Amino acid sequence: MIAHLSGTILGKQPNSVVIDVHGVGYEVTIPVSTFYELGDVGAQASLRVHTHVREDAIQLFGFRTAREKELFLRLTSVSGIGPKLGITFLSGTSPDDLIAAIRANDLARLISIPGVGRKTAERVVIELRDKIGQLAQPGTDEETTAVAAVDVDATRDDVVAALVSLGYPKATADKVVGRVLETETDRTIEHVLRQALKQLSR
Repeated sequence: MIAHLSGTILGKQPNSVVIDVHGVGYEVTIPVSTFYELGDVGAQASLRVHTHVREDAIQLFGFRTAREKELFLRLTSVSGIGPKLGITFLSGTSPDDLIAAIRANDLARLISIPGVGRKTAERVVIELRDKIGQLAQPGTDEETTAVAAVDVDATRDDVVAALVSLGYPKATADKVVGRVLETETDRTIEHVLRQALKQLSR
């Protein structure tokens, strides 16, 4: 089983990254929280990996920190939650907010994540509320990346596409992204996506 990958970023999107490890490109599904922390194409990256084996495919799910991976594994231990929905949870809100919502029995916050219904949210709270206390504090392996100059139109298109892939209506995504671009000076994809998700979760 693959548990860790370190290599060069060949390409990245809000929900996936391709990493070149000694000439072999690995496509890894990632949550938006991990996407925020990755460098640009050509940069080095290290991911903690969960290998999911099915009869017809082997899928890799990657995380920037051990805390994200552990939270993902806790989520997918809940009945009815597979890896794809686990990634959806981590993409819909930050790990801190997700943990806080589970511990506080905040079903409304969980249901606001696209693709998460009330029954699923209830199961997550019931099964995990008393099991994630040790994940409440961030680990020491969090890293951030430098802000780079970007093309605003490209940022708009990429962020809107990312929000649509996460389940938000395109019209809503267009409106929120436009509002963020009007008010924020940092217009990197990571920052705009983060701010857009914050507005959509209100």
